[in-house]
Amino acid sequence: MIVYKQYNRARAVEYAKRWALDRNPLFTNFAGRGGDCTSFVSQSIYAGSCTMNFTPDFGWYYINENDRAPAWSSVRYFYDFITGSSDFSAQNGNIGPFGVEVDASGVLEGDVVQLADSTGEFYHTLIITGFSGADTLVSAHTNDALDKPLSSYNYASLRYIHIEGVRLNIADDTCFTALIEGTSLSLPEEFT
Repeated sequence: MIVYKQYNRARAVEYAKRWALDRNPLFTNFAGRGGDCTSFVSQSIYAGSCTMNFTPDFGWYYINENDRAPAWSSVRYFYDFITGSSDFSAQNGNIGPFGVEVDASGVLEGDVVQLADSTGEFYHTLIITGFSGADTLVSAHTNDALDKPLSSYNYASLRYIHIEGVRLNIADDTCFTALIEGTSLSLPEEFT
């Protein structure tokens, strides 16, 4: 059964601010090998969702450098996974964080910005970590940034992704099976 939980924006932003100018040793640094920006944003969103999707090819997960989903570290595939674009929504089981593309008025701290060049190719992923007047502050890896004004970046276009929540798969048959067999009430540990 799919259930929904709230995305914890405060934790995502806290993580981003903690690791924006450093590297968490739990993750590979992809700078110099395609860039570390999307992996850093994925780490931050993971901090705010605590849910990965382990579907091969179409999921969103990181186990190690050689065992990760394309959506974890690729600008394009990250967008496809989070927004449910392309074949991703049909193939990934809909587990994990999810969002929608919005305009600037629809973003909050913990949301995502992706930058594109003049050909329309999106090449950089950043996480929103604050606001200063009319400017959006972002944090990023590859060209490390902590609360850098979005207006200071040079890009041809951009897109904003608002993280709406997190989907989880909860097995609901555990309770029923134990109950009908007369073996257990399946109570939480604190009650047993």
